[in-house]
Amino acid sequence: MRAHVFLCMLAYHLECHMRQALAPTMFDDHDRAASEALCSSPVVKAQPSPAANRKAKTKRTDDGLPVHSFRTLLAGLATLTRTTVRWANAPAMALLASPTPIQQRAFDLLGVKPKL
Repeated sequence: MRAHVFLCMLAYHLECHMRQALAPTMFDDHDRAASEALCSSPVVKAQPSPAANRKAKTKRTDDGLPVHSFRTLLAGLATLTRTTVRWANAPAMALLASPTPIQQRAFDLLGVKPKL
């Protein structure tokens, strides 16, 4: 049971950090400083920043890519494929599909590079 709780907490921790890093490509508010400046009191409901309002209105990020939810962004990342190809007696060769602009932006924000 402890191992299960540990894995659940680890997954939650990973998701929180991924959401924070990927906020510019999602509907989440990535400009917290502007959002906090709009609040007059810590008790008042937080107001979205102008950047978050712009993303919600245009459905586009600041660099022109479509805005995603966390679920749709992960689904889009899951479509990147790696294929192993072998011709006759030649050694096997791995081919990685080229990432889409959205996938590449997500990889850049996470600081990872897909490997063969």
